[in-house]
Amino acid sequence: MTLLTPSLDGLRTALEASWDEATAYQGAVRPGSPAFGQCYPTSWLVQQFQPEWEIVRGTVATADAHHTHFWNARRGTDGALRHLDFTWTQFEPGAHVCEFEIVDRRYLGDSASTVARCQLLLVRVLHRLATDRDAR
Repeated sequence: MTLLTPSLDGLRTALEASWDEATAYQGAVRPGSPAFGQCYPTSWLVQQFQPEWEIVRGTVATADAHHTHFWNARRGTDGALRHLDFTWTQFEPGAHVCEFEIVDRRYLGDSASTVARCQLLLVRVLHRLATDRDAR
């Protein structure tokens, strides 16, 4: 898929404006935390616009539990792994990553409902980016 390439800041703004319960995992919402439940479709969408960013699946420890979480990463020219997480704000201060792995994009194994959430988010973000571009 070839898409226009917005800046990461522009992409973040469009994503944040496009999230709601329809794009969240199992329709989850948490008042005051718009990123809650948005990690996988967000990481998937980042990869569509910025293919050098891989999807990462990891475990985040909070005060009360361990949570599966998704974000993006890529290797810098120095070989170091750089992380990009537009949905980290769903976790309280003190949360930390316990472990992670880069997901092979050829074998995502997404369910039909996950694909639908990702596609909905993509349509919304494309609309937002086009609207923002036309407003300039």
